[in-house]
Amino acid sequence: MKNHIFSILILFPGMFAQAQQRQEAGSPNSYIQLVNGSQQSAFKRVELRSDIDTTWFRWKERGYSFGFAPGKTPMYTTVDGILSTPYMIQVRGNAEERNKKRWGYHVFEGYAKDDKSRITMLVNKHIEAERPVAELYYYSTVYNHDETAYNWFKIGSDVRQHSFMFGRDKALFYGSLKLTNALTLGAVGKEDISTTKPDGDDEQNAEKDAKYVNYKELKNGGDGTIFYDKDRDIVVIKIKGKWMKVAVEALPEGVSYDF
Repeated sequence: MKNHIFSILILFPGMFAQAQQRQEAGSPNSYIQLVNGSQQSAFKRVELRSDIDTTWFRWKERGYSFGFAPGKTPMYTTVDGILSTPYMIQVRGNAEERNKKRWGYHVFEGYAKDDKSRITMLVNKHIEAERPVAELYYYSTVYNHDETAYNWFKIGSDVRQHSFMFGRDKALFYGSLKLTNALTLGAVGKEDISTTKPDGDDEQNAEKDAKYVNYKELKNGGDGTIFYDKDRDIVVIKIKGKWMKVAVEALPEGVSYDF
């Protein structure tokens, strides 16, 4: 153990200085520091950092620069090996959020072998159904918000034709679905349908594009597709390519619910 400490002292002279302020760029202390846990504490924590350099060649690549301001964002700090911790990995923003996380939203990105498509996790980019949203998706190489830009995100296993897959507008379940509460059919009316796709970016036209998605999925849905027609108060199902009304009847006498 003493040999390890001695090696660190040789590699990073001055690393154990008490000063908490970062040194000038170019000195070892500007990149690797031991900082006091608190003003009155002798215990230390480690900080790693890189310089801000707008001429870094990686800033010319969209996958690195997109969502960052190179004039405010340090160059990527690389760990050339496996990163392991017995605790956890945590991502936090701060006062200049946009340059601490990509767009201020992305907390994780993992790239595929093409070095372009990626799985992404982000938080609080959107407010939907009156709450902030955490989002997880597999983005392709198209770099837009079209449906084709999103690959399947699979949950459950890596066995083909098993488990559950999620895309931008569709989920494909190879397994059974068991609910512990109610199943609510989509309530679709004329106001929820658009037969033409709006021009422009789908993110900018999210509400209009969602109506086109409704139309497309109902039109292309195979036998067994079912929804609630809220304009006519009927449940309809597609059988042999034809929409048909589902027969319903009133509750039996003496049956009622408190909800």
